[in-house]
Amino acid sequence: MSTRVDSLGRSETTLSEEEYTERLRELPPSAKLVAKVLETDAPLSQGGLAEESLLPDRTVRYALNRLEEVDIVTSRYSFRDARKQVYFLRR
Repeated sequence: MSTRVDSLGRSETTLSEEEYTERLRELPPSAKLVAKVLETDAPLSQGGLAEESLLPDRTVRYALNRLEEVDIVTSRYSFRDARKQVYFLRR
């Protein structure tokens, strides 16, 4: 794990490839799919993830909760719509 500073001057923790793979290994398939979608299309809202992954909203929410529990995914409020959160990987 290493630390970097984002564009707003906030400190962020990043995962090494090994840490990322090890944390992802024990998660359900839905969480792995959501992580894979975020690898290519982040940041995305929950609705955007459902659209891209073809998973139901409820399954995406579960997957995001599991990914957040193991500190693979983080979120912030969308710049386009402050009512929504967007998700991205901690890599």
